[in-house]
Parts: sequence; C-alpha cells; structure tokens
Amino acid sequence: MNVANIANKQLPWRDVLAFFVLAAFMYILPLILADYYYIDDNWRSLSAGTAWAEQGRWVAELFYRGLTLSSGAPHVFPLPLLIAVIAIAHAMTRLTFHYYPRPTLSCCLVVLPLWYNPFFLQNLSYQYDGPTMALSLVAMVYAITFGAKSVLWRVLVPGVLVSLGMGLYQLSINVFLGLCCIELVRAASEGRSWQDIRGLCLMKGAQLICAVFFYSVTTHQTIIAERLPMQSLSANGLAQVGVNIDTVAGKIALLFEGGNRGWLWAVLLCAALGAVQVAVALCKRPDRLWRKGCLGLLCLLTLPLLLLLVCGATLLFRDFNEGARTLLGFGVLWVFVYYLSRRGLEAVDSRLGLLLAIPLLSLLVLSFAYGRVLTVQKEFATSALFSLGHDIASNRQLREAKRIYMAINYSDRWLAKASGSFKVMPVLAYILNVDFYMLAENLPRVGINNVFPEKERRNATLVGYQGFAPLVDSQFYNMYLVGDYGFIVMKEPPRP
Repeated sequence: MNVANIANKQLPWRDVLAFFVLAAFMYILPLILADYYYIDDNWRSLSAGTAWAEQGRWVAELFYRGLTLSSGAPHVFPLPLLIAVIAIAHAMTRLTFHYYPRPTLSCCLVVLPLWYNPFFLQNLSYQYDGPTMALSLVAMVYAITFGAKSVLWRVLVPGVLVSLGMGLYQLSINVFLGLCCIELVRAASEGRSWQDIRGLCLMKGAQLICAVFFYSVTTHQTIIAERLPMQSLSANGLAQVGVNIDTVAGKIALLFEGGNRGWLWAVLLCAALGAVQVAVALCKRPDRLWRKGCLGLLCLLTLPLLLLLVCGATLLFRDFNEGARTLLGFGVLWVFVYYLSRRGLEAVDSRLGLLLAIPLLSLLVLSFAYGRVLTVQKEFATSALFSLGHDIASNRQLREAKRIYMAINYSDRWLAKASGSFKVMPVLAYILNVDFYMLAENLPRVGINNVFPEKERRNATLVGYQGFAPLVDSQFYNMYLVGDYGFIVMKEPPRP
C-alpha cells in the first residue's frame, strides 16, 4: 500500500478507536514502567486518603470510592490510569468523527495533541490525581460532541458534563472553552449559516452558564477559603497578571529549545497556510459584508483567547501556580494549530497531512525521556529514604524523639544524574518539578513514624539548632536534637 492510499483511506470507528488506544497507551507507558510515587502520592498511598472535596474536586473522591468499593482511596495504580486511557481514546474518537465524518489517518493526528500535551505529563505523573485529571478531559470532550434534538438536553447534559469535569479538575474548563473556540472557527469556515453560528454561540454560552451554576451550588461550597482569593482589579493586580503570563510563556518556551525549534516553525508555517484557507472560505460565504467582517473578527480573536486559555483561570488567582500541570489548555491550542496545519498541507497535496506525525513522534520521545528521568528520580529518592531511615533508626536519641521536624531545602541540583537530559531537554526539569531531597511523608515506608514536615520552617532553619553540634553530619543533611525534639536540616546540594 503506497503513501497515497494510506493518506486517503477512510477509517471506520473501530480502526480510529484502536489507533487512539495504542497511541494513548504508548504515551503513558514510560510512567507505568517508572512507577514513581509523585509528591502527593506519598501521603495518599500511606493513608489511603482522599481530601479532594476541600479542593473542589469531589467527583475525584467519588471515583476512587466507587472504583475501590471502599470509603477511602487505596492505592490501585495503574488500574485507574488504564481506565483513563480507554476513556480518553474513546473521547478522541468521538471528537475525530465530530470534526471529520469520514476521517483519515491525518484527521486522527489533528486530535491527538489533546493527549500528547507534553505539560500534561506532570498531571499524569500523579498516580492518584493523574487519572482523574485525564477523565476531566474526557468529560469536556463529551460535552462538546454531545448531540440531541431537544434544546433542553443539549444545554443540560453538556452543562452537567462540564460541571463533573470541573469536579474532577477545575482547570479542565480551559479545555472546554478552547474547544468552543475551535467549534466557532470550524462553523464559520465550513459554510454554516449565520443563524447556525449565532445559535452555536448562544448554545455554548448557555452550557457554560449551566455548568457554572451546577458547580457553584455543589462542589464550590466545599473548597477551603485560602484557595479562593482572586487578584485585585487594581493596577498592581493587573500588572501581576502580566508577570504571570510572562512566567508561563518562559516555561512553555523551554519545550522549543534545541531540536524542537525547527519543527515548531514548520508547523506554524503550515498553520499560517491553513489560516489563509479559512480566510478564503470566509470571503466566499454568501453573507453580507458586515457579517463576514464580524465572523472574521471573531475567528481572529480565538487565537489570543486560546493563548490565554493555556493556563486560563489560574492567572486570576492570587495564589498563582506556574506548574506544568496547570497548562491543560496547551493541548487544545495545539489541536487548533494542527487543525489549521492540516488544512494548509492538504490544500497542497492530500498526502502531506501525514507529516503532522513527525512533531507527535517528537513528543512521544519526550515522554519516554521523561520516563527515564522519573526512574532516575525514583532511584535517588529510594537511596535518600534508606539513608535517612538508617541514620534515625541507628541513633537511639533520634528514634525515641517525640518529633523530628524536617525542613525542606529547595534546589534544582538534587538530581545530578539527570543533568545531561535537563541540558538537552530543559523542559524535562520543569515537568518533573521535584526540587527537594525528601518529604517527611516518605519516612513511614521504612518504619520511621516520628518525622513531620516543618511547615513554617522557623525552628530548624532559624533557632532550633543554633549552638548545637549535629548528631548526624551527612553530605546532604544534618540532624540535631534539642530536648525531646529532633531537626533535619538539608544542606545545599553540591554543584556537579
């Protein structure tokens, strides 16, 4: 079979689903092989704890209770992630047929960036939270692709789905809004009437209002107060939003350092060709000039909106989080870029759409590189755990102390073994985001139960150990004893 036959062959539902199952599984395979307890996984796995409701994610709590048939969340990884893979594969299949009733392989490639979002690797690193965050994407895709004859059902069902998705992970609302932007561009460029496009905008607005209402009267009530404060509308508040945008832009730029910069410009060039195709389609519409102008302006505004939706609502909160796990909107932005790129490429030759596989392969390679970094981090964390556990267990004063407080020293130099990978792929360090030596929650794994995190970092770092000789002087930490209380103080990691 030649390239033309592969490129132009129409795929049935089962083939598209099989493609997405295989592609989605390959992307998360390195995370399963690494099997690393990522940050919150440590305390959740020890206590089978939930505590999602106070974060406004009560559906995540229901998911684990339903899956494990228990009142908590026992550790059953990788089962939840495998369920999420099947669910997201089915969702991407629905989205593909929603965009292209008779899809080819290149049509599948357009949708795949929703899952092949490199920053989403940090979300998937959480063995507990990762699967529920993936299921939140599934809910948003189903909300977009749901269809019914009744207007009431077309408002209520997507509204409930979006509310459920936010109950799994609030920032998935950025995905829904981004997909709505793509719906607008598709409708305008594919010749739908002015009345249909106006109805589409009203429908999406009604769905969003319905979702916000459902979420506000259910999940929103359980969120702890310190997570709610927003940026003020003053000049200082708006300036801080600008600083946040610059910070996120700098982090995203890490993805395109090195060899990725070349294919980025190639994809953007193809997207520009596709944007020209959209503009030509708008000009050919049998509408009045002012309507064409309005549609053109709306389509043009979708690009800055999609850029803002990369991190979306997090920009407005006073407690701004710049972590990669907040960048769910990047996947939708890349779907839009791929949608335009395919139009541009296939306007030249129908076979060229398959070239979109090259950047996706690069992102798959990034996933495997990240998996190896997780493995190195796991080895380092295991060594650190045994070292700390041995020093405490072998010292009678420390093991009999009422409490031992651990002060965390953050640094980007702890994982020296991965420094080469970080240099070649700087985005790996941003995605990993493990810049500490050890968490207090890890110590119970080796039978040490009297170590607690020092949240305020006052005693050990300022006054707790002044004038006392360390009981343990290690390369990475000192241990002190003051009365019945011990202190673990991290040292600055040595430069490689």
